[in-house]
Amino acid sequence: MKITFMGAARAVTGSCYILEREGVRFAVDCGLHQGNKEIEARNRNLEDYDFENLDFILVTHAHIDHSGLLPAAVSHGYKGPIYMTEPTSDLLDIMLLDSAHIQEMEAEWANRKRNRKGMEQVSPLYTTADAEATTPLFKPVKYGTAFEPADGVTVTFKNAGHILGSAFIEVEYLDEGKHTKLVFSGDLGRPEQLIVQDPSLLDCADYLFLESTYGNRVHKDAQNTLNELAEAIQYSYSKGEKVVIPAFAVERSQQLIYSLFLLHKEGKLPEDMPVYLDSPLAIRATEVFRNHPEFFDEQTMGYIENGENPLDLPNLRLTLSTDESIAINNTPGPAVVISASGMANAGRIKHHLRHNLWRPGASVVFVGYQGVGTMGRRIVNGADKVRIFNEEVAVNAKVFTINGFSGHAGQDELLDWLEGIRDKPVKVILVHGEEKAQDAFAEVIRERFGFDIHIPEYMEELILEPGREMTPVVDAAVARPRVDWEFLVADSEKLFEEFRKRLDDVKERPWPEQTDVRDRLMEVNRAMVELISEM
Repeated sequence: MKITFMGAARAVTGSCYILEREGVRFAVDCGLHQGNKEIEARNRNLEDYDFENLDFILVTHAHIDHSGLLPAAVSHGYKGPIYMTEPTSDLLDIMLLDSAHIQEMEAEWANRKRNRKGMEQVSPLYTTADAEATTPLFKPVKYGTAFEPADGVTVTFKNAGHILGSAFIEVEYLDEGKHTKLVFSGDLGRPEQLIVQDPSLLDCADYLFLESTYGNRVHKDAQNTLNELAEAIQYSYSKGEKVVIPAFAVERSQQLIYSLFLLHKEGKLPEDMPVYLDSPLAIRATEVFRNHPEFFDEQTMGYIENGENPLDLPNLRLTLSTDESIAINNTPGPAVVISASGMANAGRIKHHLRHNLWRPGASVVFVGYQGVGTMGRRIVNGADKVRIFNEEVAVNAKVFTINGFSGHAGQDELLDWLEGIRDKPVKVILVHGEEKAQDAFAEVIRERFGFDIHIPEYMEELILEPGREMTPVVDAAVARPRVDWEFLVADSEKLFEEFRKRLDDVKERPWPEQTDVRDRLMEVNRAMVELISEM
């Protein structure tokens, strides 16, 4: 079996792995690359996927970085079945249409600028029509029920405990008479997470493709997480300002509502403080959650049976229309505003940040991973200012980062899940993580379990053959001419922030000295521009 890592390799987004053997070619996940411009440019390399020659696609869960390229696959000739759980199917019915609308709007905005410059027009990555043509291909499957999407290949979806309907996927086949089992973790959830049931245990695997988003981090416990959220609410409530929470529409928004429900029960959510769920997608996704209580955990079902739905709040206000969204910032007084996107790089959240980020009494609460190159990442990293809609906005609000809300297992939880594997050893391929997290996690796994670890590069090809070392077919950099600039760009962003802070010191120097520094910096800048132009 040959596997090609089309994304989520030394990166968190763009999850897609293409596997080939004996006339069968299929993909596990088909996700959108998200982050800086260099990372998102990968979404345009659609010819590398060769979608029309895929036999089937398996989708671990509904998050866009695992599913968001499905309409592009269909627009480029894919006609086969797409297997997923029923909740994932229901969520993607709305999420792919929303994603297509965003693609169309971004293309429209880009073309307005290109028109003014006399430049050639660009097409959206995919359209609403492409999304509508995708959903009829969905084939819902049940947890724990094996099926054969192709001769000689058996697939089983099992509960990953990440979001509603999320799965880790077991792929089994015979290779030269040897039974081989591949397991793709997707995004692995946390024990005792709100709403969803705990992840199922893995019995055995020859190759485990394991997520590593928080491979170097241990999450805070649930009560500490609630206390931190309560602190942010009290901080802004006491100052008459708003709490702005960038949140992914699916899973994170529902977790936040649940958490506010718990704070309300503890008397830590002021009765006169409205809570706005300002995301049409999050509102519709919450309805999908309500429609699938059979996937809820015992705690959630206990509340529901007692007549208390954790997805309800006395002061919860759902704002579907644009006018309702605008009215939030025109209404004085404290409020909690939950809005998408979770990395603050698109959607209504940008408007709420523009209105509140500069206010000293406001607070901004980040409750999830912030990708390289996103505005959320810049704010978390301590930027003094950010650019929103071509306007410099000061960061005067108090910034809270609460990692306890993450739907991803932390390092200790990932290790506990590995500990539960019945038959060891396995070969582990770390995916869906940044370099720093993956390197630290790999070392811990080797020390604790002695597993053979491999960390693939973007577009790397690997032959999977039990009993042999994991070695790429050829070096990824040689096999593919494109270079992954993700970490170079990330380092440059950090250096730029440091440079800007130090420049303030230079401004306090005598004018002749300032002039000398400016001239020398301009020379360096010109050299950098020339170097980049040669890329």
